[in-house]
Amino acid sequence: MEDLSEILSQLYKSESRRILATLIRLLGDFTLAEDALHDAFRAAMEEWPKQGMPKNPRAWLVSAGRFKAIDRIRRQSKLDTPLEAVQEQLFNIDNDPAEQDEQSIADDQLRLIFTCCHPALSPEARSALTLREVCGLTTEEIARAYLIRPTTLAQRIVRAKSRIKDAEIPYEVPGEQELPERLHAVLQVIYLMFNEGYSASSGNSVTRVDLSDESIRLGRLLLDLLPEAEVQGLCALMLLHESRRTARTDPNGDLILLEEQDRSLWNQDLIQEGITLLETALRSGRFGTYTLQAAIAVVHAKAKTPQQTDWSEIVALYNRLLALEPSPVIRLNRAVAVAMRDGPEAGLALIDRIRQEEDLTDYYWLYSAQADLYRRLGYTAEAEAAYRKALDLTQLEPERRYLQKRLVEIC
Repeated sequence: MEDLSEILSQLYKSESRRILATLIRLLGDFTLAEDALHDAFRAAMEEWPKQGMPKNPRAWLVSAGRFKAIDRIRRQSKLDTPLEAVQEQLFNIDNDPAEQDEQSIADDQLRLIFTCCHPALSPEARSALTLREVCGLTTEEIARAYLIRPTTLAQRIVRAKSRIKDAEIPYEVPGEQELPERLHAVLQVIYLMFNEGYSASSGNSVTRVDLSDESIRLGRLLLDLLPEAEVQGLCALMLLHESRRTARTDPNGDLILLEEQDRSLWNQDLIQEGITLLETALRSGRFGTYTLQAAIAVVHAKAKTPQQTDWSEIVALYNRLLALEPSPVIRLNRAVAVAMRDGPEAGLALIDRIRQEEDLTDYYWLYSAQADLYRRLGYTAEAEAAYRKALDLTQLEPERRYLQKRLVEIC
């Protein structure tokens, strides 16, 4: 057997969040499920060298985690937990008929997302809990994304778990009547999950394939449940972005920006699937922000060269997007589109206004965009200062290498 540590490391990366979601369903408790997950992987390290690797490692780990949790509960019963409570918990675990149902296991992450996005939780808690439990991001990674202290973020997650337990929030996909009103929060966290997979916030790789693949899978599951326009729009958006993955890095893992990518590497099957979903969403007339973002992505996808990009259409779509969601990040993206349509000076003027009016002082992409526009104008000193500011803010190594390369070119 090849190195067991490497096998288990890869399994943990690819399967741990699905296994955790199933254990949460079986055990009904986040903390117990997290302990069971780690106990299961420890058991695999001990048992697999003797017994060989099982045919279905994920099912083996789920089963091992379940039995480890039962042992943990029984040990706890000898301490301070009332016997009746222990017996009820064990009965619920022992009598779950869906444990080995493959479709049920496959859908567990969708159930978990709906639980994490329950309206009884605050919007901040929903996003933080989902990124931690569904995506497997560390507390530090999430805190960095939200620009708050890790201890504050950790407390937010603990309170959210307690709220789920105390309020007895069900671990299930809501019924048909509740589903539409719960949809927005779920779409938001699936997109957050995809973004972390498509453009990682830190680390040594531009992308995290496991997260973006899982986001698309969950989006498709949601689409089967509720084929609404915005679900179609989100699925289209993810597929259109995902179509560029291969072209986004060179063989060394270095970042390649959109205008420099080899468009022959873009996945045309994903593009066509995304376009079909987008057209269906647009025909409904009930679309929102995800559909508009997908429409922007389609404009890029249809341009055979960067020069053929219809920047006027993109600016018009950003105008509509801003009317629905007046966020500073969308304003920044629109400013870059205006710069491509009207020239760098026009874009810089808009970025200066954004800096004065919005709190984006720690946003890496603002300074990176500003630096690029200064570079295009030949304003070397200003470009260097902006690149250095961006370099101070980014936590992703390929982005750091890209910025350092730009600095060498202009200095």
